[in-house]
Amino acid sequence: MAELQVNMFPCLSDNYGYLVHDGDSDVTAAIDTPEASKVNAALEATGWKLTHILNTHHHFDHAGGNLELQAKWGCTIVGSSSDAARIPGIQQQVADGDRFDLGGHSVRVLDVSGHTQGHIAYYFEDDAILFSGDALFALGCGRLFEGSADQMWTSLQKVMALPDDTVVYCAHEYTQANAKFALSVEPQNEELVARAKQIDTLRDRGEPTVPSDIGLEKRTNPFLRPMSEDLQATVGLVGAPLVEVFAETRRRKDVF
Repeated sequence: MAELQVNMFPCLSDNYGYLVHDGDSDVTAAIDTPEASKVNAALEATGWKLTHILNTHHHFDHAGGNLELQAKWGCTIVGSSSDAARIPGIQQQVADGDRFDLGGHSVRVLDVSGHTQGHIAYYFEDDAILFSGDALFALGCGRLFEGSADQMWTSLQKVMALPDDTVVYCAHEYTQANAKFALSVEPQNEELVARAKQIDTLRDRGEPTVPSDIGLEKRTNPFLRPMSEDLQATVGLVGAPLVEVFAETRRRKDVF
């Protein structure tokens, strides 16, 4: 089986678009469609042909290019069964725990609702790659537009259960702003301090801060760290249930 190739490119103001490609089968999937013209440009540059779209959720900057790309390529659009009514052109519906084959690569679906209802992530099991959409960001998580803190914390625990070396491709370049908030709630975290400096250097050079990995996020992302005694002390919830610490951390980020 050929190694899964990942092509990442900027879209809109701060989105990332992704193409994943298997050379043996000539299967290529777009992970979301933030900007159809940028997806087509990436396809032209690589010489790949679009066979699938894997949508994480229905927001326009994730599914807005679906119909234009489907009309051009005749590709199959995959999305959440519980969000099917809001995914333009959906043909294949999937749910939490489902597995499907993409060019010989096994993909497991994780329901990570919270940012929206029916938000899913795609975990390429053999390749140790996760496309997390807006559920998990580098040093952040999605704002709770439709779900509850309890729901989002449950979703993030699914992600935390993946192997630490799992590479995480998220949908936005939010990392520098996320780092500033993370330092405000856990300034004692030395690895976070070092990571924030590295992020500043990358952004000064105009370089992306994505991807990251699960292990790094577990050690530095405040939304995966409600068990941190330092973070609990900062938010005034020492010894509180983890979901309460998470909820307060998310509330503080909303007004940061």
